[in-house]
Amino acid sequence: MPGDLRALPPAAREAIFSATEVEVDPGLGESASWQLEAIRRGHQIPGGGLLMFDSGFDRRLVALYGHPSTSGLGVLGEQGPIGGVKRLQSAALGYRADGSVVLPTFEIIATVASAGAGADGDYSAMTARDAIRPWVETAAANDMYVVLDLQPGRTDFLAQAKVYEEFLRLPHVGLALDPEWRLKPHQVHLGQVGTVDAAEVNQVVYWLAGVVRENALPQKLLIVHQFQTSMITNRKLIDTPPELAVLIQMDGQGSMRAKYASWNSLTSLSDAGQFHWGWKNFYDEDHPNATPEQVLELTPTPVFVSFQ
Repeated sequence: MPGDLRALPPAAREAIFSATEVEVDPGLGESASWQLEAIRRGHQIPGGGLLMFDSGFDRRLVALYGHPSTSGLGVLGEQGPIGGVKRLQSAALGYRADGSVVLPTFEIIATVASAGAGADGDYSAMTARDAIRPWVETAAANDMYVVLDLQPGRTDFLAQAKVYEEFLRLPHVGLALDPEWRLKPHQVHLGQVGTVDAAEVNQVVYWLAGVVRENALPQKLLIVHQFQTSMITNRKLIDTPPELAVLIQMDGQGSMRAKYASWNSLTSLSDAGQFHWGWKNFYDEDHPNATPEQVLELTPTPVFVSFQ
């Protein structure tokens, strides 16, 4: 079979998984070995398959966004993990209308942009892993996905991502980078919209791809938030290796007219085709809230939709 082995039909993957011995044709290329190991290890993305958006069916992630310890940073913190599972059942209504399989998701703010510098001077507060663990475990028990969101302040995304490596080694946990909260020296939050260059994003890309290969994991989701073109410089240089499904999420807020303008601006750039795309709904800041029908009419069609 030429191409990505993870895209094999389920019956073929099952045969490879069950076989006592498998021989790899050298002509399949360098990626075949780690892709084969991913099949042999048996881990799958919740809902099935080894590829996030190319598993033989259309997948859409629908997420609650926020921090586990407070309702002030999004709806995820308005209830505990079990309550979040139930709330996602309601939030997902309408997002299956185009035939997509919905994957319920917790998008957890793992590092929080802070008004003060803190002891380390980075204007970012780390969430203890023990506070995140119940959500990761509940997601695993309910066939759900988790995305850990980073707001790094004056430190870099890779340094913070490594703190949560134990979770990122799991097959149902992905990562999100939020450039709005990436400060340059002497900047403070809310004084400006933050920005990140593709070079820093790629540091995370290469490290996270390595985590996928080393642990024989299914393809992992990597989100980069954006609502202004200036938030990601040299976006076209962001690498999209096969270990990752790289997605840009338009997370602007306000009127539908303003959100459509941001969406059209970001998705019309020449590099838009190299990314998957996501949309964010704000319960309090959007006026009115977009309906599932309006979201699904967007081009390109969002495959990640979150609620804050």
